[in-house]
Amino acid sequence: MAISAEAHATPSIPAGKMGVWWFLASEIMLFGGLISSFIVFRLGSAGWAGEAAHLSVPIAAVNTLVLLTSSLTMVQAFAMAERGDQRRLRNYLALTILLGLTFLGIKAYEYTSEIREGFTPGTGIFWSFYYTMTGLHALHVLAGAIVNFSLYVLVGGSLRNSHRVELAGLYWHFVDIVWIFLFPLVYLT
Repeated sequence: MAISAEAHATPSIPAGKMGVWWFLASEIMLFGGLISSFIVFRLGSAGWAGEAAHLSVPIAAVNTLVLLTSSLTMVQAFAMAERGDQRRLRNYLALTILLGLTFLGIKAYEYTSEIREGFTPGTGIFWSFYYTMTGLHALHVLAGAIVNFSLYVLVGGSLRNSHRVELAGLYWHFVDIVWIFLFPLVYLT
């Protein structure tokens, strides 16, 4: 009994998907280094206890809900892309973009409030970490919104498969996962 070559063939991973996974691995190293450094400094400095008290946990919690909801709309966008339902795909992409921009608007309000109270990146090491980590995360949200907007435009024209939406979704979910680590680490400790 001969076994065909097809039976032993391993499924190939599209180059774009592999590229996104490699990119996300590098981003994990970047955020992992920042988060690890934050933890080491936090554990080594007793003076940080009151710093996070100046942050607004309710505002950050609302922002967390906004970002998690955007993950749901991104999943729905991918489902619509797989079904070929371009109208609903555009709607879910628009919702994802809107929620991403809402997150950024809330973050801008939060930054403005903190700066008005005198908490700038130069105020202390906690605030340096805070603005670096959350600012870098905000840039990633902005990049994801731009990618999703370009997909939104393509859906009206030349987007023929769900592959690009899946790749954008991988990135978007990574951004959400990073926030899941940042929110409790920065706001609740």
